[in-house]
Amino acid sequence: MEPAVTAHTRIRTFNTKDTYPEQKLDNDLCQTVVAKGSMVFVRGQIGQDLDTSQSVAIGDPSGQAEKAMANIEMLLTEAGSRLEHICKITIYIVDPRYREAVYRVVGRWLKGVHPVSTGIVVSALARPEWLVEIDAIAVIPEDAA
Repeated sequence: MEPAVTAHTRIRTFNTKDTYPEQKLDNDLCQTVVAKGSMVFVRGQIGQDLDTSQSVAIGDPSGQAEKAMANIEMLLTEAGSRLEHICKITIYIVDPRYREAVYRVVGRWLKGVHPVSTGIVVSALARPEWLVEIDAIAVIPEDAA
């Protein structure tokens, strides 16, 4: 399924259930995005409330991914963009065993969007309680009202 808004060209779309059949993932991705408009760079988001700076979902990579994606949605909205205009995401996790749980969450938030995605396992994030960090690059389409 393609995204409802076709402001961007998504080249070679695919779903992870086809490329990683041994994993229980259902993420809509693509190899390349061609987008026109103003670029929006969203800083890496973690399991932290942006208003209080309190960490949430400590010890829960899925919960931290949920909060990170909620933060991304909020920040994009504040910038005049939307999740469907995400072109690239990068997901950082501190343990490869968290991959499926985190990617399930991200896949649900970005169903039908087909961004370019990179996943990286790192030794640590800025605080020891943070297990996942997600950054995003989106656009505000040229024809946005």
